[in-house]
Amino acid sequence: MAAAKYHSYPAIIMKYRSYNSQRGLSLAEIIVVAGLSALLISIVGLFQRNVFYLTGFLQSSITSSQNARAILRTMAKEGRSAAQSNTGSYTLAQVLPQTLSFYSDVDNDGLKERIRYFLSGTELRKGVIKPTGNPLQYISGNEVITILIVGVRNVRQNIFDYYDTNYDGTTAALASPVPVLSVRLVKISVIIDSDPNKSPISRTYTTQISFRNLKNNL
Repeated sequence: MAAAKYHSYPAIIMKYRSYNSQRGLSLAEIIVVAGLSALLISIVGLFQRNVFYLTGFLQSSITSSQNARAILRTMAKEGRSAAQSNTGSYTLAQVLPQTLSFYSDVDNDGLKERIRYFLSGTELRKGVIKPTGNPLQYISGNEVITILIVGVRNVRQNIFDYYDTNYDGTTAALASPVPVLSVRLVKISVIIDSDPNKSPISRTYTTQISFRNLKNNL
């Protein structure tokens, strides 16, 4: 009886090992599973990163577009109400390819500020000089400058194009140097690309200003 029990132990052990070999995983299988898991995690992580990047880019693009359009609307509004300065200077102070300067009461306080829109590097900036003193003066040192748009790429293209009374919608812009007294309308074109090394390509935003106090046939 004892011998029978003694001889049954190897059989039990073999059966146990056979059971484990069927239920368990070999080292090679574990490595394969681990590799596949790591690959899957990498793919999911890359997908999430791309989704976050695309979402951020779209939001940034929408915000940039909205800001650009709002700024151009403000420029057009200020330009339409341009008038002779409080010191008697002509309505338009500068009419250059990358600079436009005029007088306008932008804060409705009865005094006409000298407004200067200009390109500095890749930034579209705005300078404002409020007349001070008695008699009133426009002092360059008092100019307050703010940055309106970054990533401006108008390197070879004018931001400001000027037209006279003969403009009919297709007429060519006035050649430089532009005669200040001839200007009746300004077209503004701003090319924006925050990072030229990444997609998408640059976008152009445009508007135009018809100076109300200089208007005759426009």
